[in-house]
Amino acid sequence: MKSIHKPAFTTCRWLIVILLLALPSLASALQSDKDQPINVEADSVEIDDRQGISIYKGNVELTQGSIILKADKVTVTQQANQTDRIEALGNPVTFKQDTESGKGAIKGRAKKTEYFANSELINMTGDAVLIQGKDTFKSDKIIYDRARAVVKAGASAKGKERVRVTIGGKK
Repeated sequence: MKSIHKPAFTTCRWLIVILLLALPSLASALQSDKDQPINVEADSVEIDDRQGISIYKGNVELTQGSIILKADKVTVTQQANQTDRIEALGNPVTFKQDTESGKGAIKGRAKKTEYFANSELINMTGDAVLIQGKDTFKSDKIIYDRARAVVKAGASAKGKERVRVTIGGKK
């Protein structure tokens, strides 16, 4: 078996651009979800109104519209009486959300997931996987922009591992 050498940076960058152009576009997340109330179920909760922090522990299930997130621990931070950030920890954290196109849900899992309400960014770290239909992205870090349906993984997401992408195929 021949050894494979790492390509030069510019060659690698062009390869990534070509690969991303070949990928089917990730469908937009269901935009009406962000306007729905957030519901949380857990074994316990600690709420600090002064700090605007709620910590849910044990079999946490958070729902908002079509979004379903499951984790061991979820911390919700509020600013000006609005949810600002949601951090979920688990082994793993899982989430699912319907898409605008109705062509299947976007699913993900990671050891840590952070959601930033203002930017609609989801940062997934630790054995992160993002799946839509027959396409799968895997890396140590994945950033998913729900509003723009953009995925960054690996070095472009400031991760340390290479990205593994599976496009299509039979299920």
